[in-house]
Amino acid sequence: MHAPDIRHSLSSAARETHARLHGRIEGAVASYIPALAAMPPDLFGIALMTPSGAVAEAGDTRHPFTIQSVSKCFTYAMVLDLLGRDAVRAGVGVQPVGEPFNVIELDPRSNRPFNPMINSGAIAVAGLLRQTLGPDAFAMVKARLSACAGRMLEVDAAVHASEAESGHRNRAIAHLLRAAGAFTADPQEAVELYFLQCSLLVTAHDLAVMGATLAAIGTNPLSGKEVFGVDAVRDTLSVMFTCGLYDGAGDWACRVGLPAKSGVGGGVVAVVNRQLGLGVFSPRLNADGNPHRGLLACEMLAEDLGLHAFDATNSGSSLLPSLAPG
Repeated sequence: MHAPDIRHSLSSAARETHARLHGRIEGAVASYIPALAAMPPDLFGIALMTPSGAVAEAGDTRHPFTIQSVSKCFTYAMVLDLLGRDAVRAGVGVQPVGEPFNVIELDPRSNRPFNPMINSGAIAVAGLLRQTLGPDAFAMVKARLSACAGRMLEVDAAVHASEAESGHRNRAIAHLLRAAGAFTADPQEAVELYFLQCSLLVTAHDLAVMGATLAAIGTNPLSGKEVFGVDAVRDTLSVMFTCGLYDGAGDWACRVGLPAKSGVGGGVVAVVNRQLGLGVFSPRLNADGNPHRGLLACEMLAEDLGLHAFDATNSGSSLLPSLAPG
């Protein structure tokens, strides 16, 4: 399929999915971080991008919101690049856990967080970044995530202040991790880095670019620059597949079958390896803390386009021969 055909097909799919879900208003905007409660609840945008840079958009794809937990997959890829798999695994595991994202619990076998997609694991990653990069850690995190998005990202000061004021549970997690030896950085500096990364402003279009960067094995489709190494991308996509939707990850893997990560700011990023990055924005959350309409959009697109990793109609990487008959 040529590039214009791909763009037309993706545009049609994005518009149709947006139209089908536009009236769905289940869920509620996050309020445990007070500044997030001010987000208009009915905003909804879908963006898709291929590793070649073909893009399709529908709805509110350029409306800014804070990246929140979607940042976890990108800081995980960053720390893997910096320290390597063995050093990172010494601080945070890769096992799914059927618990809420903010659970204060370590894996009893390792005395480390279960995985980097829950808060404890993401704060462990932040601690490793802080101890490795020192006072410049956030500047370097911001630069790496900006390179992934293809433009300079900025912090929402109001959301950051709200996170810092209300984030006592995350501070408790940081102190627990420091006591357990998951990192050697000051726990307050680690959790501050985490608050800052979560407060970066993105759009659904940005998430599609960031997803396409992972789909392209770490190379940004707009700039052509390598953002993450091959090994870091492989491990990150693996953990996104098994752990990215928290205690709903198993159901997601069966129904949708894509590596993905959600955030309480309303964002969802999903990746079709070597083929596509998806970015969705819809602020209303379900009971698990995931964007309700965002998950439905990914599920519909996966079904309509045959994107599930184990769908017989998805021939997978273009580097492999297609299994389709003919």
